[in-house]
Amino acid sequence: MRVVGIGARAGVSADEVLAAVDAVGGPVDLLATLDRRAAEPGLRDAVARRGWALSAHAPAELDAVPTPTTSARVRAAVGTGSVAEAAALAGGGELVVPRTVHGRVTVAVVLR
Repeated sequence: MRVVGIGARAGVSADEVLAAVDAVGGPVDLLATLDRRAAEPGLRDAVARRGWALSAHAPAELDAVPTPTTSARVRAAVGTGSVAEAAALAGGGELVVPRTVHGRVTVAVVLR
């Protein structure tokens, strides 16, 4: 299973999300993100356009996942030091694309 973790700024568009996911290439079995980002219209539209499954995680859950990188700025903003990597790794697996920033979207890819 290929899981793409998504971190994004509020107000991100579906086109921005899709461009970021397309930039890392490969199929997507599951998109995973922070619970408050899962409610973003742009993210929901991107998921609907591609027919992807979506997994949403609370900040405390993501903060408990060990990740290779963290950000104090992200922690201050959303309550966890990692969104994309932690969301992708939340169900286990191997990180094959570390946190990669594409404009207002950050992606990470895990193989389970």
